[in-house]
Amino acid sequence: MPQAHADFRELQGANRRQTELLVVVFLVLFCALGFGLDILVGALRIVDGHLVGFPFLTIAALIIGSIQALFSYYGGASLVLMSAHARQLMPDSPKHQMVLDVVREMALAARMPVPRAYVIADPAPNAFATGRDPAHSVICVTQGLIDEMDREELQGVIGHEMAHIRDYDIRTMMMIAVLVGGVAMLADFVVRWSFYGGFGGRSGRSQSGEGGGEAGAIIVILVFVLAILAPLFSQLIAMAVSREREYLADASSVEFTRNPRALLRALEHIAQTESPLSHASRGIAHLFIVNPLEGACESGEGFFDNLLSTHPPLPRRIARLRGLLGEPAISPASGVAHS
Repeated sequence: MPQAHADFRELQGANRRQTELLVVVFLVLFCALGFGLDILVGALRIVDGHLVGFPFLTIAALIIGSIQALFSYYGGASLVLMSAHARQLMPDSPKHQMVLDVVREMALAARMPVPRAYVIADPAPNAFATGRDPAHSVICVTQGLIDEMDREELQGVIGHEMAHIRDYDIRTMMMIAVLVGGVAMLADFVVRWSFYGGFGGRSGRSQSGEGGGEAGAIIVILVFVLAILAPLFSQLIAMAVSREREYLADASSVEFTRNPRALLRALEHIAQTESPLSHASRGIAHLFIVNPLEGACESGEGFFDNLLSTHPPLPRRIARLRGLLGEPAISPASGVAHS
């Protein structure tokens, strides 16, 4: 047990370092897009092979990105909950009280503060955790999860989300959710400016008129390409980081519940659901226990399916949990096995 504790300490440290690295990556993207705007509006020009001018918009983009990183750290959870149309879960029914009890049980098993509980009024069974640390954490479940899951299945799902909180995944994923949205908005602005002011406009003439020539035109094209690819690149980062954490959270759920069948039954139950979540955007999709934008049964197994997915294939996660029970793995092509 001490070794496992040390391993999780190392994981938490690695997650903190990864969060810092991701913030740097996103700030670089912000600065690159700001630099592109400086080129497009003519604040920076190429004269006789040299870059002249002052990068007003690059500095502005860096400041905006830094403010957004700070905001995502301290206020990102509220923004995520607002985006998901979530409200605080109250003990106003036996089912809601059971969820609150299970959250307390799993917090005790994980030796952590009890997270706040929220609910989304949606029939699709799903859940996510968010916050900047265990002391400021939130677990959010859908009404569909509450209605369809029994206590054992709820323990498996809540245990999975508690693992994300304990390992500080919530901080990384929350900041990614906010920063991805910021990159997308800035990139969209750059694309619009490129069409209406960059190509053939004032900035294009200033580049060639001041001796920039072909170099200026190439930079403008590169800026346009960057603005197109930046949102996709940032989204791929979010997807890759999310996929890495799901398997570990599944295993940690078993550690908390001492019951491999709890999460297995829950995931098998969710796998039968074909309806996506009504209030979910691509910016927060990576936070959920399963992809909220498509039916769970649509999880693909191909290379590109996995590359463009926020989660590992659900059949593969189920197969791993069945392996913990000593049961034979079921091929994804043959469908999901039932207990």
